[in-house]
Amino acid sequence: MNARILLFSGIAALAAIAAVLFVAARPETPLPASLAEAGLAQSKAPVAPQVAATPAPKPPAPKPVDPAFVIKRILPISGPIKYGDWHWDEEGVPAGPIVLTVDLDARVLSVFRAGYEIGATAVLLGTEDHPTPLGVFPITQKEKVHFSSIYTGAPMPYMQRLTNDGITLHGSQVELGYASHGCVGMPEKFAAKLFATTRIGDKVYVTRGKQVGVGDSLVGG
Repeated sequence: MNARILLFSGIAALAAIAAVLFVAARPETPLPASLAEAGLAQSKAPVAPQVAATPAPKPPAPKPVDPAFVIKRILPISGPIKYGDWHWDEEGVPAGPIVLTVDLDARVLSVFRAGYEIGATAVLLGTEDHPTPLGVFPITQKEKVHFSSIYTGAPMPYMQRLTNDGITLHGSQVELGYASHGCVGMPEKFAAKLFATTRIGDKVYVTRGKQVGVGDSLVGG
């Protein structure tokens, strides 16, 4: 009798211990019963907020081109301009800003008014020791009768100054075999026409081999 009571008590105790262990081992969150429920459970998980990407800055808009500086006409000159030759034709050309271009490779100076080429001539340029500088130079001084203060009083008729160290436009004897000390020399009759056309502040663009044509900008790039 006592043995059966003890056996029963032991069985009851084991059952109680097993129940405690089952409760302790059970996870707090029940596992999903199916893959669908698993997907639903994952969809309910908090999602990290997405940071919007910063858009790349837009490139600056190109500056509008002033129509007064767009090439509208090139003088119809056949072949290269020979030393001593020059051309001038301003008939029917409207008033407008003056721009001069000098191409060191072609050895040509061109005159544009309101985008129309009105004059062109072959020019003398500097040597390797005294080169004609590249760049954009405003005319800072004009003097019809001028003698060089650097080169022993050499005559420089219709002088138009480009730099403070003596680079100018002026009339000269333009012949094959002659050169300057960096100035741009041109036939004297052409220099006289150019002198009467330009004003202080007009710009001279000195380039090397730059090709321009109708529709291009005289002052761009």
